[in-house]
Amino acid sequence: MAGSSTQIPASVTDDIRRLIADAGIDADQDLIARILATGVGLGLDDTDRLDLKITSAALTEMRAAFALFAPFRGIPKATIFGSARTRPDDELYRAAAAAAHALADQGWMVVTGAGPGIMQAAAEGAGPEHSIGVSIRLPFEEKPNAVIAKNSRNVAMKYFFTRKLMLVKESQAFICVPGGFGTLDEMFELLTLQQTGKAEPTPIVLLDRPGGTFWAGLERFVDEQLVASGVISPDDFGRVLVTDSVDAAVAEITGFYRNFDSLRWVKDRLVLRLHAEPTPAELDDLNARFGDLLVDGRIEATAPLRAEERDDDRLDLPRVVLTLNQFKVGSLHRLIRALNALPSAAGEPATPPVPASGF
Repeated sequence: MAGSSTQIPASVTDDIRRLIADAGIDADQDLIARILATGVGLGLDDTDRLDLKITSAALTEMRAAFALFAPFRGIPKATIFGSARTRPDDELYRAAAAAAHALADQGWMVVTGAGPGIMQAAAEGAGPEHSIGVSIRLPFEEKPNAVIAKNSRNVAMKYFFTRKLMLVKESQAFICVPGGFGTLDEMFELLTLQQTGKAEPTPIVLLDRPGGTFWAGLERFVDEQLVASGVISPDDFGRVLVTDSVDAAVAEITGFYRNFDSLRWVKDRLVLRLHAEPTPAELDDLNARFGDLLVDGRIEATAPLRAEERDDDRLDLPRVVLTLNQFKVGSLHRLIRALNALPSAAGEPATPPVPASGF
């Protein structure tokens, strides 16, 4: 039957478990077993050789990328997208370098596609010690730029989809500088992931040259065509900051974590961990403004939930809990911005936590 999968014999499953134990793997044995069983299943399904090569290469590339990022798991990261064709004498090049430098000064690492143009500008601005590259193997872009190559913090990918996974998964903020098809592809994927709730809310900045109209033109198209025709919601583009100011771009990123720390789903309840507990009056105001996002109940301050206690998950932080309408997950960024703007949250921007996965 087309599309069917051959059942893996129980004896093979037992062999997989023994293999894992013999290899000395103690943690996450269930997930390792699932990965190995999937590989065996592909063989039993008589999978086409090209499909097997794609699967093998993707897993190999992801393993290399996970290993590259692992030593920097506790450091916040911002990915900067932009054209490989932008020249060093371009104002956009200087803007990308300045933004990366400012973020590095505040303890952030900068992730790029490791190529020339805006990618090199960002790496230069951040410096070798604050840069990580995820390059793509292309006939005309075979080597990482000199800054990334200097510290050997680069992994080369064959496939764009694995490269984009790592550029998005590992970062807590994003800056997009005007570019071509690749830059627009990356920017729209970011918006899609956040609109659909497949990625946690993060700051997204569209940074232009002083007086530039590249992103303003996109914003106009979104309003006049996409919103007007009803294919996106009116506030879907509201999660994005369009600016020609490096200072505003950096402030948008650091300010996003002024009060908001992280989120976690516990069954159907959403927990937002904060740096400052809202007052009762502030909670009343939040419920009045954002009650339409809820299935029922209220936005309430709470102690850590039992699941959070079991995992020792950010227990020192205050939090609020709500039952979010899943169809409105794309509007969650509005609530986070409101939490960041509360008078009780006054203080310096906080450093965001770095989760094991942004997905």
